Amino acid sequence: MSAEKKRYFPNLNGVRCIAALLVVFHHIEQAKHALNIPNIYDSAIIKHAGRLGVGLFFVLSGFLITYLLLDEKARFGNIDAKKFYLRRVFRIWPIYFLMILLSLFWFPHLALLEYPGIDNTLQQYYPERLALLLLVLPNYAFVLYDLPYWCAQAWSIGVEEQFYYLWPWLIKYPKRKILILLLFLAATALLLWIGIHFRGDIPVSEKLRIIGTFVGQFRIQTMALGGGCAWLVFHNKEKILNILFRKDSQLLVYTLLLVLFFSGLHFTGFLEVYALFFGFFVLNVSCNPDTIIHLENPVVKYIGKISYGLYLYHVAVLVLLMNLLERYFPTLEGSFYHIILYVFTVLLSVGVSALSFNYFEKPLLAYKDKRFGR
Repeated sequence: MSAEKKRYFPNLNGVRCIAALLVVFHHIEQAKHALNIPNIYDSAIIKHAGRLGVGLFFVLSGFLITYLLLDEKARFGNIDAKKFYLRRVFRIWPIYFLMILLSLFWFPHLALLEYPGIDNTLQQYYPERLALLLLVLPNYAFVLYDLPYWCAQAWSIGVEEQFYYLWPWLIKYPKRKILILLLFLAATALLLWIGIHFRGDIPVSEKLRIIGTFVGQFRIQTMALGGGCAWLVFHNKEKILNILFRKDSQLLVYTLLLVLFFSGLHFTGFLEVYALFFGFFVLNVSCNPDTIIHLENPVVKYIGKISYGLYLYHVAVLVLLMNLLERYFPTLEGSFYHIILYVFTVLLSVGVSALSFNYFEKPLLAYKDKRFGR
């Protein structure tokens, strides 16, 4: 057993912070749009910010998980799949199930958490939706039966979990990667077919919508791209990295990224194009000593550290805050309303996430590292 210390990657909490805030800002405008409050949700930048934030999370997740798996295999000669999955369970499941249970059993009874369409959503397909959520298949539940708004963002947790079902085995048994990949894709498609079958006699157009939405969300390839970036770093592919790490390369790529983002362009495959930019970004800020972007600000780092909770909790906080403002400050409007909504949504969401991290997640993470770490 090797006693080498695990590699530390700087700036990644800053990356998490950026990703989480993109999702938060998207949902603020989306909620205002749903409640007929003046908004900029139809702006392409805002409309796609949520998906881009999730895409950045996916690339980062693929990068970190792949590096950790490659490192484990190099240090121990194998990958302990059981410990890998138990580590993921202790990291992901606690607040995932907390939000799911709150959203299904408590939030619907709170007047201050009312949101358009939720009652209708919950009245249909209740046992089917609950079963999929308890099986940690929220992306299937989302496309087949819809989810209450408070926990709708949990769909991405399902995609990430399914990536974990695939990726360790590809790294553990690289010579069998085609068979493993085919089995994974077949199981994924079969599960979706079963779900559509149990929806009953629905129009073909609805079946195509379900399949299209599922495929659009099932961005395993963006996590694999992050994994490819980790492979470059782990195997120290200097010829490629030296080109990617050049300052002029950084200036060019970041300029192109900003132009693309602020143009609001949306085209087929645009999320995969952004994933390439995100992979470049993650590689440079985490592994390049000459990176031109630094994200080690203490506030940014802390928000990144609690970003998983921020991602799951912020929608419920946002809905609560909007209902409070409507009930107690009905005359509040204009720029002041929007400033209050943005500032307090972020502050309260960070506060809730900090409490969750310190008193709920952190003890479980410590146990996870002690009991199942390698």
